[in-house]
Amino acid sequence: MNYEDKIMKLFNNGYLKTSIVVNNNIPRVYLTKLVKSGKIERVSRGLYTNKEEINDELLILQNKSKYAIYSNMTALYFLGYSNRLPIYYDITVPNGYKGSLQKNSKVNLYYTKKEYSNIGIITIKDNYNNDIRIYNLERTICDIIKNKNKLDRELFNKAIRDYYYSKDKDTLKLYDYAKKMHIYNKVRNTFEVLL
Repeated sequence: MNYEDKIMKLFNNGYLKTSIVVNNNIPRVYLTKLVKSGKIERVSRGLYTNKEEINDELLILQNKSKYAIYSNMTALYFLGYSNRLPIYYDITVPNGYKGSLQKNSKVNLYYTKKEYSNIGIITIKDNYNNDIRIYNLERTICDIIKNKNKLDRELFNKAIRDYYYSKDKDTLKLYDYAKKMHIYNKVRNTFEVLL
């Protein structure tokens, strides 16, 4: 089997990262040859798709930065706390981030301190069965409380109410994250209104 055939067998859900090719001891030049021949397409730096697949925007956007985490309303959608399919994707990156996501018109970029950026990250399957990183429910609730003025009020209120009445909530984790992120009083005051 030649290198090009081996590459074609490495695609997973229609996508392939350069690192997978390198880990299989296949020279990168064969990726370039496949692109030039039109068999595959480079959709982002280090990410390729075979021509038959529909583009998975979530995977492509997240691949643009190793720091990109889906958050706020986008995370609420994937966690089942919003039924509104995101038109724009909420992505959180560490302060000081400089990259192509800043210029993307489909992205609402949120910034956080570097020491908070890894709090509550989980990996889920998106609608194309690809792995994407989002914040868990408690981190997302902290984020939407912090960013309340930038979000749709109706969606915000629904998410807070749904969380408050949820059997799956972990209030210990929520308040632990709130303390770490220095927004404990904001979080507490938000839920005291519901009492």
